[in-house]
Order: sequence, then C-alpha cells, then structure tokens
Amino acid sequence: MPNRENPMPGRRIGEHGIVGNLDTAALVATDGCIDYLCWPHLDSPTIFAALLDPDEGGEFSVEPALDEPRRMQLYVPETNVLITRWMSEEGSVEMTDFMPHPDIQSRAPRSLVRCIRVLRGKIDIHVRCRPRLDYARAVPEVEAYGDSVVFHTHAQSVRLGANVPLRIGEGEADARFPLEPGKEVWFVLCDEEIEPLDVRECAAALRDTAEAWRRWMRKSSYRGRWREKVDRSALVLKLLTSHRHGSIAAAATFGLPEATGAERNWDYRATWIRDASFTVYAFMRMGYVEEAEHFRQWSEARIMALAKDSALRIMYALDGSEAEDEATLDHLAGYAGSKPVRIGNAARSQTQLDIFGELMDSIYLSNKYGTAISHAGWQHVRRMVDHVSRHWGDADEGIWEIRDKPRHFLHSRLMCWVALDRTVRLAGKRSLPGPIVEWAAERDRIAEDIWENFRHPEHGYFVQTKGGTDLDASLLMMPLVRFVSATDPVWLDTLDAIRDQLTDDGLVFRYLNADGLKGGEGAFTTCTFWYVECLARAGRLHEAREIMARGVLYANHLGLFSEELSLRGEPLGNFPQALTHLAFISAAYYLDRQLSHPEGQVWQP
Repeated sequence: MPNRENPMPGRRIGEHGIVGNLDTAALVATDGCIDYLCWPHLDSPTIFAALLDPDEGGEFSVEPALDEPRRMQLYVPETNVLITRWMSEEGSVEMTDFMPHPDIQSRAPRSLVRCIRVLRGKIDIHVRCRPRLDYARAVPEVEAYGDSVVFHTHAQSVRLGANVPLRIGEGEADARFPLEPGKEVWFVLCDEEIEPLDVRECAAALRDTAEAWRRWMRKSSYRGRWREKVDRSALVLKLLTSHRHGSIAAAATFGLPEATGAERNWDYRATWIRDASFTVYAFMRMGYVEEAEHFRQWSEARIMALAKDSALRIMYALDGSEAEDEATLDHLAGYAGSKPVRIGNAARSQTQLDIFGELMDSIYLSNKYGTAISHAGWQHVRRMVDHVSRHWGDADEGIWEIRDKPRHFLHSRLMCWVALDRTVRLAGKRSLPGPIVEWAAERDRIAEDIWENFRHPEHGYFVQTKGGTDLDASLLMMPLVRFVSATDPVWLDTLDAIRDQLTDDGLVFRYLNADGLKGGEGAFTTCTFWYVECLARAGRLHEAREIMARGVLYANHLGLFSEELSLRGEPLGNFPQALTHLAFISAAYYLDRQLSHPEGQVWQP
C-alpha cells in the first residue's frame, strides 16, 4: 500500500485520458498536460515522461491564465477524441486532443494535434513543449525550421508546428498568446521529415477522425446495461490494438507502480499470449469480427514461426518479434518516487503453462465463429498440444509471473486442461486429423489431478497450488472456462472463500501469500469483474449487481480502468489496462443477460 514517506505525484495515474492512432498513444492529464507519450510507436522510447519524472521526463503543457479554474475532461461521444475544459468566473477554455485515425486520408498520419479555443472571455494562454527523447536520456537541440520548430538528437527528431509564433528555449519551445471567442490555435507534433498539418488540414483531420471512430462504434452489437462504459472499453481496446500487426498491448504504459514506493513497476507495452482468448471473445461478442480475425492471424503466426522443438513464449513485442529483455531507467525518479522504473520484461523467459490454454481457446473460438484453421496451422497446433501433454504436470511461474521458486499452480493446470479440451472439440467440429482419444484421456487425467490434489485439506475448496491452502483469484476462471459448474457445491465453497479472504468492498486481491518480491500491491481490477461474472453464473444476481456497481466506480472520470487499485479505490499500475476492460465487457454481457432473463438460463458461448 502507499508509503507515506514517498513524494506525492504531481498528477495521479487516474487523472488522465488517452488519445492514439492505433500505433502509439498519449496520456493527457486533467490540467491539459501530455506527460506520457512514446514515439513513434507504443513500444518506442518516450518523448514525454513527466508522469514518471516531473522534473526530467519532459511534457507538453497548456496553461490558461485563469484563477483556480474548474477542470473537466470528456470524450466526443463514440470517439477517442478528447476534450479538456477549464472554467472560471473570468472565462472558459476548451482544448481538443487527437491523433489522425489511420483510415482517413491525412498527409501527416502520425501526428499529435491540439486545438485550443476560448468559449468565454479573453484569455492569455501559455503552451510549452519540452520533449526529452530516448526515455528522457537526451535533451534535444532545438532549431527553427520555417514556421515550425525541430527537436533533435543524433538518433531521433520530432517537429512542432503551430499557427502562432513559437519561441525557442533550451531544450524546449513555447508560445504565449491572448485568445478570444471565435479564434482557434492549433499545435501539431509530427516526425521531422513531414510538414505539419495546416489549420485547414487539422480541421479536416479532426472531422474525419471523429467520423472514423463513430463508424467503427456503429459495428457494436451491444445494447444492454452499462452500454456507454462497455463502448468506452471497446474504444480503449481498439486504441491498444496495433493497426499494422493486429496485436494488442497489455497497457499503454510502463513503470507505473502497483504500490506507491515499491518495486513492482513493470513494462506492459507488449502482447501477452494469455490475452488472446479474452481479446477474441470480447471483440467477437461486440461484433468486431475483423479485429478478432486480425488478432487470430497474429497469434497463429507466432505458432507457425516456432522451431520444431521450441515452446511458445508467453509474450512478444507488438510486431511479433521477441520481447525486449528487462532493464531499469535509473535516471528517472519514478512515479511518486517508485523505483526502479523498468522497461522490457524479464517474464519473457518464464515458463507459464497457462498460455497454451488461452491461445487454444482463442483458436477454437475463431474457428467456431470465424475463419477455419489452415492445414499447416493445425499441424503446429498438434505439436503445441503434444507439448502440453508432456509438460502439464510441471511447475511454473504461473499467470501472475511470480519471481520465486516455480510452483504447481491450479490455474496453469486448469488452462492445460483447456488446451486439450478445445483441441478435442475443434478436431471433432472440423473433422481434423489427430489422436483425439489420447488427447481426451490426457485432458481427463488433468481434471482428475485438479480434483484430487488442489483442494483445501480441511475445507475442501479449491486452492492456489498443489497440496497448499492459499487462495488465488485466478481460480475465478474455473467456471468461466467450463471446467466446473458455476453452481457445483465445491465451487460455491471456493467462491465463498474468495469472498471472505480476498475481497474488500468490491476490491479483489490476486493472492495474499509471498511471491518472491518485496512490497505489497493493490487490488487487481480485472479480478473484480471475474468475480462479478462468477456470481452471476452462480445465480447470485443481487450480489453480482452490487459488486458491478462498485466496480464501474473504480474506473476514472472517463471510464478508463487501471491495472490495480489502492484501498482508497484509486488507480495504480499501468494504465489503461486491456485485460480489465476485456473482463468488464465479459461481465457486463453476462450479467445484463441474466438480469434481463431472470426466469431461466440464457445460452452463452
């Protein structure tokens, strides 16, 4: 939990919106400052990182000369176009932030565009662009380039254009200008080699980008409760999805702490294989078949690229290459003094047996509702499943990527069962060749092992590890993957135990036992919505609805979910997190259907 000896952050994690172009994304704070942006791609080094170091990280700030204004943020409905507003007695100012959507015809597709307008009064505005390239390891040279300014080092350069004069300072550029109603000032940040969009082009890009997002949202089939929040979750997932590759980042950020002042500060700008089934499931449920298919192609390519005797990695870079190894940025102070700030991820070399189940589930769903698997793809699946058959009894680091001695985790065993179960189902559905009888027998051996060896010796409910007594919120996946009935007495005892031991006012903690790392962590936001869905599937609709009502309040003012939460319900960890938005969509779908049809069960895929 938060350490009182650590400095308070200048801007809190949850005090941000996000804009992006399906290639990178920027966080915009409620005071209008962009204090986090990787350029040119989401997994590139930062050019603004004041969120991780207010003094040295770099930022792009906007300051209206207003006396203690009220600040608000909202999205243009059904878009990822963000509006920040300042309101006071003497006037009001509105700023629109966006990146041109890749589907529109824009001369400078990779641009960050900011439009400032005054709605009331005559207001003095100060805009300051202070990039710090290469994770704030380089203060750029600044030079005038026509009406624009170029920030450059030997390795990288970016360009800032505006329709007001820009002044050059040491490692920065700024503009001071009065603004009155009816006037607009535009700022455009782009690559050096591209002429920044002019005012007319910016206005057209804004109009076309908003329409591109609305056109995408019209594909959504969801019409139930919490629709606005479900739609926002879909828009977040789309922002974290690579337009070029089809992969989806776990989150937009790196280095944001799971507990202020502690060492659990990871890089989530990569694609975890385990997110595959959740991603495909959520996109398909909402009618976004194209996105699900693109992700399936990306996932299948990872399987196809495997050497004959090599195993699938748990995570990959967004382009499908090997994920970066872990390193620390010791020159950064860290969010609220939380160090070390890490980039890359050492978990890339861990053994996490659950990934085979999640991936196989996504392949099964894609084949059931989308495109049939190729012959070559099926041969690689067979080799993968044979690997699972040989290794499902091994110890591993598990879904939570513990940095301790490997253990025999129930969740890993469960997902190995899923891998074999979905393979058997897919082979039967598509009449695909393979040793189906042997796979089914191996699947049943896993089930027997779980029922016999992963139960509390006294109370009989399911537990985290073989022969152990501790609980783990990942057990909530058991009924969601159809391993156990949601109303089985043993499962209901497990659900009650999770409620009694791992929950606090709608907050759900992953586990409470040691994991090889120092310092605590917050509640895991995803688990709240897994818990909601399990309650709904168990028929406990009143309780599910209450927890759902609390859970949606743990989103920030724009409906964005972070990875974790403090006991105050404040966002912690990387932000916004894809897995939580995926879990929320799934829980909303199931609970809404059950609430709409309380008289009987409703079929669910």
